[in-house]
Amino acid sequence: MHNHKANKLTLTLIRGIPGSGKSTLAQHYAEQIGARHLETDMYFVTERGEYLFRPTKLTEAHYWCKQQTLKALQKNQSVVVSNTFIEEWELHDYLAMAGRHKIPVAIIECTRQYESIHDVPLATIEKMRRNWSELSIEKLMRQYGIVELTLRPDL
Repeated sequence: MHNHKANKLTLTLIRGIPGSGKSTLAQHYAEQIGARHLETDMYFVTERGEYLFRPTKLTEAHYWCKQQTLKALQKNQSVVVSNTFIEEWELHDYLAMAGRHKIPVAIIECTRQYESIHDVPLATIEKMRRNWSELSIEKLMRQYGIVELTLRPDL
């Protein structure tokens, strides 16, 4: 079945602290619009489907996620990326990619609180909460040359 919403190429970035519902929202939303769902954590899932986080591979995992996003967009496939994106600079490569290719961007902020499925220590979550960057649509559009940008809370 072809989804009519998927005709418009888009990049959706879902941000929030661990346990805020990013992955679940991203899975449902990607299905709904016929997009590819990606997140850095996918890099740590073994062939047997087990999550095996290796901190030393985090830089490599983020690079992989960005590359997979670019490949999908180049194939004219919309993408939903769910990562923490706590600080504004963490959005940089994705926003630059969208600006270069004139792809509309939606940023969804998850603020709900569930239990983190990846056993992220409470101290780490608290630090992320303190470092949370509020985003300015106008600034981001200007800075990255983005043609269309929406910012909204998780509904």
